[in-house]
Amino acid sequence: MNFELTNEQREFQRIVHDFVDKEVRPRARHVDETAEFNWDAVRKMGPMGMLGLQVPEEYGGAGLDTMCATIAIEELGWGCGSTALAISAHNHLGMGPIVAFGSDALKQQWLPRLATGRGKLSCLTLTEPGAGSDLQGGVRTLAVRDGDEWVINGAKMWATNAGIADAIVVLCRTDPAGGSRSLSQILTPADAPGVIIGPPEKKMGLNGSPTHAVTFDNVRVPYENLIGEAGRGLQQTLATLSNGRISIGALALGLGQAAYERALAYAQQREAFGQPIANFQAIQFMLADAATELHAARLMLYHAAWLKDQGQPFATQAGMAKLFATEVSERVCRNAIQIHGGYGYSREYEVERMYRDTRLMSIGEGTSEIQRMVIARTILS
Repeated sequence: MNFELTNEQREFQRIVHDFVDKEVRPRARHVDETAEFNWDAVRKMGPMGMLGLQVPEEYGGAGLDTMCATIAIEELGWGCGSTALAISAHNHLGMGPIVAFGSDALKQQWLPRLATGRGKLSCLTLTEPGAGSDLQGGVRTLAVRDGDEWVINGAKMWATNAGIADAIVVLCRTDPAGGSRSLSQILTPADAPGVIIGPPEKKMGLNGSPTHAVTFDNVRVPYENLIGEAGRGLQQTLATLSNGRISIGALALGLGQAAYERALAYAQQREAFGQPIANFQAIQFMLADAATELHAARLMLYHAAWLKDQGQPFATQAGMAKLFATEVSERVCRNAIQIHGGYGYSREYEVERMYRDTRLMSIGEGTSEIQRMVIARTILS
C-alpha cells in the first residue's frame, strides 16, 4: 500500500496552497461579513485549472484526477469556506453532469467558458420547497416536450451559485407517471426568459457563497439541452452526488484543519495560571483528538478518491468519508472555540466563522442521517 502523493500531486498541492494563502484566506472575513463573492480570486483560478478541475483538456479543463480535485477543495476550505463551497458546487455539481453524461454538443457549447472563467459559474438545482432528501417522490418541477423544446415549470430551493451562474442543471419530472424513470436533467441558461432567481438566503454561515430559490415560469430551452438520457435523471443525480460527497468532505476537512491550526497556536500563546494553556491536559486532549480525527478523515477521503481514480466502486466509501469528515470538522471547530474560551465566541477570532461555515457540511449533499441509512443498506444487503 502506498500512502504517498505523487510528485505531481504534491506540487499541485503546493501551488494551490500558496494561491489560497495569498488570494483567498486574507479575504475570508470580509467575504463572510459583507456576503461579497470573491470574484477577484475566482477569476484567477481559471488559468490555474481550478474552475475545470476534472473537465477534459479538450474542453478547456485541467483534466485532473479525483485526488487532485480533492486536494484543491481541501485547500480552498482551509482558506475560506464560502469560496470553497462555490467552487466545489461549480466543479462537481454544476459541471459534473455535463462532463459525465452530456452530449458532445453540450460540452462544446458550455464547458470551455465555464472551465476557463470566461463566463460565470454553474449550478445544480435539486431540492424543492416541499421536499428535501426525497428526490424520487418529491420533485414537482415539470418539463414537458413541445416540439423541439422543453417547457419547464416549477420551483427549487437552496441552489448554490444560482445568482452567479451562467448554466443551471435542473432535475425535472419528464414523466408524470412517476417512478425511478420519471426524472431527467436539463441544462438551462440562467438568463433564459422565465428563470426567476430569488434574493440570497440569509444563512448561519457561508455568507459569501450565494444560495437562492429559483422559479421556472414557462422556461423554454432546446430539446438538445437534455443531459444524458430522458428518464435517467435520478440515477445521474445520485452518481453526481457520490462524486460531490468526496468534495464536501474535503471542504469540511479544510475548515477543520484551519480551526485546529488556530487552536494549536492560541493554546501555545495564551497563558492562564502562570503558564500556556497548552500545558493543561484538558487542552492537550482536545488538540490530540483533533489531530487524530483529521488525519483519519484525510485518509478516508483520499482512499475514496483513489478508488474512483482506479475505476473501482467508491460510492459507499465516499459516503463514509463524507459522514466522518463533516462530523469531525464540526467537533474540531467546536473545540477550537472552546480552547479560545470567550474569545472564540467573538467574531474577532476566525474560529467562530469556521464553526458556522462547517455546520452545513453534515446537511448538504446528503445529511448525516441519510449517509447512515445508505451505508447501513449497503452493509446489510
